[in-house]
Amino acid sequence: MAVAGDQHAASEVLRGISRHLNCLNEDNKATRKRALESIRKETVNKGLPSGILQEVFSSLLKPLLKCLSDPTEKCRETTIAIITEFIRCVPKPEEALPYLMPCLGQRFGDKEILEPSEELRLSAVELLTLLVEVCGKHLVPYLNETINILQRTIVDPFPDVKKESCRCTVGFAKSVPEHFHMQAESLVKPLMQTISHQHSRVRVSVIEATGAVIQHGSGKNVDDVLSHLAQRLFDDSPQVRKAVTAVVGDWLLNMRDRYSYFHKLIPLLLSSIGDEIPEIRLLAADLWRQAGLQWEKENEDDIKDKMDFLLSPPPHYPPGVERPGLGCRELVVRNLSRLVPAVAHDVTDWLVPTRVRTSQLLSVLLLHAEDHTTQHLQPLLALLYRACADTERDVVNNCLAAAKLIGTFVPPPVFLKLMLEHVTTPSSPSHPWTPLMVLAAVLGGGSKPLLKPHLQQVVDTLVQPEVCQEYQQVTYLEQLLACVDVLLHQCESDCGSTSLQLLQVLVTIQSLSTDPQLSAKALESVHFLSKVQDLDLLELYRRHMGQLLDWLSASVNTWSSYSPQRLQLHIVLTQSGPVIGEFLNQLMPLLHNCLQPNRDMEMRMSVFTMLAKLLLDAKNTLDSQGHFCDESEKFLRDVLLPNLVWHAGRTAAAVRTSALSCLLALLHGGAVTPGQLLSLEEKLSPLVLSALDEDSQMSRVLACRSLSATLQLVGTSLHHEALNKIYPELLKRLDDSSQEVRSAALQAVALWLSSLTGGYNPELCAPHLQLLFQQLLLHLDDPDSSMQDQVLEVLKNGSSVHPSLLQREAEAVRDKHRSPLHCDLLLQHISSLHTHTSHH
Repeated sequence: MAVAGDQHAASEVLRGISRHLNCLNEDNKATRKRALESIRKETVNKGLPSGILQEVFSSLLKPLLKCLSDPTEKCRETTIAIITEFIRCVPKPEEALPYLMPCLGQRFGDKEILEPSEELRLSAVELLTLLVEVCGKHLVPYLNETINILQRTIVDPFPDVKKESCRCTVGFAKSVPEHFHMQAESLVKPLMQTISHQHSRVRVSVIEATGAVIQHGSGKNVDDVLSHLAQRLFDDSPQVRKAVTAVVGDWLLNMRDRYSYFHKLIPLLLSSIGDEIPEIRLLAADLWRQAGLQWEKENEDDIKDKMDFLLSPPPHYPPGVERPGLGCRELVVRNLSRLVPAVAHDVTDWLVPTRVRTSQLLSVLLLHAEDHTTQHLQPLLALLYRACADTERDVVNNCLAAAKLIGTFVPPPVFLKLMLEHVTTPSSPSHPWTPLMVLAAVLGGGSKPLLKPHLQQVVDTLVQPEVCQEYQQVTYLEQLLACVDVLLHQCESDCGSTSLQLLQVLVTIQSLSTDPQLSAKALESVHFLSKVQDLDLLELYRRHMGQLLDWLSASVNTWSSYSPQRLQLHIVLTQSGPVIGEFLNQLMPLLHNCLQPNRDMEMRMSVFTMLAKLLLDAKNTLDSQGHFCDESEKFLRDVLLPNLVWHAGRTAAAVRTSALSCLLALLHGGAVTPGQLLSLEEKLSPLVLSALDEDSQMSRVLACRSLSATLQLVGTSLHHEALNKIYPELLKRLDDSSQEVRSAALQAVALWLSSLTGGYNPELCAPHLQLLFQQLLLHLDDPDSSMQDQVLEVLKNGSSVHPSLLQREAEAVRDKHRSPLHCDLLLQHISSLHTHTSHH
């Protein structure tokens, strides 16, 4: 009866609006507009019972659908609003679908969208979303139309239309899942075109829609969307990253074919565990935990026997790290063979954020893999060596954290077998230090008791010349030092057994380093090596000095200026201080060998320079035991003298300069006795005198000073013939172009005068003295006033040798001097000498 009543009431309503319906065909747009408004007022706005509205709607639908293509926007707008209200209010909205869906499909689903107004396109998609909500399964026959509309509207230029389309897609996929999968594929392309839209809310909607499309699709399109979703993990918007995390987690838990895609989905979800936003990290961790528990349930029988064994954590587990659940670990382990190559690929990506994310992921994977890491060690190491050459510090640090986990989970014999070979023969010529860098990190992650038996093997590798002497890049030496440091800290007192080799490596690092900071760090490590053995630095050197000198002597015949051994010798001698004085019997033959005149010039030069420094402080170095005197004569005769002999060439001259500096240090440092010097004076003096004519100013200064030092030590014991050979050469130097040389020569002349003792007959040697006085008096009138003062002092001090001769010469030149003041002062001094002598 109610139905008949509804029909009757509906007829009344329709009779009331029949004139308005006729007006919809009028040409005047205002008339059409008024007619639509009136229809709305008399039907959906009147609060009629739903049964009556159903009857009215079925009669009004066709004329209304015509109005969807009305040329006036306002008319189309009102039409969509009326239809939407009817759909919302009627009890059986699905009865409208046979007419409504083809019409919507034609208007909004064609290649060319006919509706120009974006607001109306939005209303139309909102209407479609409503239809999906209220009609559900009844939309199955209209699958094509619905998908066509969504294909167009997802890529609509208006962002709000895109978002509404995505919402509609999610609803549609859920309401007709068993049919949706047939057409889902066609929505993937428009979604992926829109996934990088500039509005973050659009990107979130697209990701959520993609989640539903793949979830309810055929499973064929996972690969098409994964790379796009992976990119969105780097999105600047946390909401977008959160959406990706939720979608991937949902797939891992609910996607029909998820077992086939575990290896592709796991890295995406685990990447989010490292996100900077805590909310995303917690969401990812929670979804991952659920996925692990679900996998455990689904594979209960498979892991029953492993259960107890798998639940106890491995020994030496990283402190402060929560161990992942069994299901999560098994998920990673079973997919590791596919995950490692993927990580290896992405860790060298051209985009920095990708490399950083991937390197973070590596640690998470190894934490799950635990001792299963062993089976994948070869590719993992290759990947780490490549990634550690990255210029991005974060990538390197993340990889070293992963390497540390290899040390934790893989037994030392296994990783050392591979890694020590890589250290000896690095695969990358441009980055030879990466195997050392990774080795240091792996050793740092190992446990002390397990590493101890292999300490000797590691150290034996590090001390090999091709490892510790082949490369001089600072980065390489830093990593070599890192390996030594990690051994010292891991094995401490156990390092005693390898102390010599560790010291050899540390000496080599210092000898090759061009960076003062690195050298200082290496020296700190030498101190630490002493400390772990309860020694100080000198005791450490004393313990190993014999072996160190043997080690250096073994190759001395092949040394050149490029040999690291020369620099190693330098470090050993300068750091061991007084200890070296206890090992002269080994050191001196080594020095004799490498300082022979036929050996490499630059090498000799640097060794002489080093020896000069040591000899200046002989009491605290070479002569600490007072035994250097036993060696010094031989050293002077067999090493220094041959190196002072003149040879052509700049380098040869530089060698002579360095040999002179060494000679001077020997004479000053007190490591040679007057007796030893006298026995060699005949051979030595001519060589030093000839050095007074060297081109190098430094050589001339050193020659003058060496003569001074010789005269100081043995001047009074020299024969007058020997003495008379010296002064003419010194006089020549008073006219030197260098003030420093003139000054040094003048000091030597003063010492020469004070060397004339009773054995020197002034009368017999008067011609020599006369020449000397004449030359000096000439310089008493030198243009340089400081030179005049120095000459005056020398003449005053030397006047006692032959006062009358000097007086005669001074008086002869007094009037020729520009300023006779200095001459007068000298004559006064001589006359006071006479007075003093006569009083005597």
